Amino acid sequence: MFRLAHISDAHLGPLPDVTYRELASKRVVGYVNWQRNRRRHHHDGVVDAIVADLKGQAPDHLAVSGDLVNLALDGEIELARLWLETLGTPEAVSVVPGNHDAYVPGAFDKACRAWAPWMRGDGCDGPVNQDSFPYLRVRGNVALIGVSTARATAPFMASGFFREGQVDRLAGLLEETGRRNLFRLVMIHHPPVRGAVGQHKRLLGIGKFQQVVRRCGAELVLHGHSHLPTLNWIRGPKGPVPVVGVAAAGQAPGTHRPAAQYNLIDISGEKDSWNVQLTRRGFSGVAVPLAEIESVNLTAAAPSPAVLVRS
Repeated sequence: MFRLAHISDAHLGPLPDVTYRELASKRVVGYVNWQRNRRRHHHDGVVDAIVADLKGQAPDHLAVSGDLVNLALDGEIELARLWLETLGTPEAVSVVPGNHDAYVPGAFDKACRAWAPWMRGDGCDGPVNQDSFPYLRVRGNVALIGVSTARATAPFMASGFFREGQVDRLAGLLEETGRRNLFRLVMIHHPPVRGAVGQHKRLLGIGKFQQVVRRCGAELVLHGHSHLPTLNWIRGPKGPVPVVGVAAAGQAPGTHRPAAQYNLIDISGEKDSWNVQLTRRGFSGVAVPLAEIESVNLTAAAPSPAVLVRS
């Protein structure tokens, strides 16, 4: 059995000192949002508790699906690099970037340079950049495929982008790993299902992503961005493919948002007879220790194509 842990949207804080020059951009909107909301509801202590409980479950690998930072300040990006070192070695932790990691022009490239060891495919030793995605890592009989939807956007927008270059590369990786009889797990920040988030936060290219999965197949898709523990399904060539979201790893209990959680995915079996068990762990109340929230066997829960929920 292969055990994968999944966290997302840590939004690590507190913010470092910010200069007026750094705020002369979209960052001023995010700074105001941080002061009014995020700094009160996203806490490092919550992230620390999630990580401690996660490590106690002894996962074989950890997937981090983006939004490590808030405004993508240089100090934040460096803090996130140090945090990644506490999570595990680059061989044991895989990261894909989120929209906050590419908050303003130039931030994405800085994040790629700082976090490259955790976002580099097997056998690759060159720089990590937009053309490096999707990347492929194979751990046991699991193929971890990291897609990037991160790009700087206008103020009040948090859209993701999945364009032609990645379309072709993702198709190639899914076909290659399918021929190798591997369990194909795709990591992406923005949910690749319609209606999962508001229009200003949606993924542009949902149709392209789903067409690739429908044609080439995949066994599981993990995402963040919505800050919600969700389960959706999209069509694959041999049946529905589960698309799993997760609550924000830094979300404090006691707000209208689900408190911080993480996913554990236990994968066993082999091609055409995989068994996938999803367990959600996290805060279930204001002042209680972390606990199991839900456990679902994704193999048994798959809907028939005739009743597949909207995608």
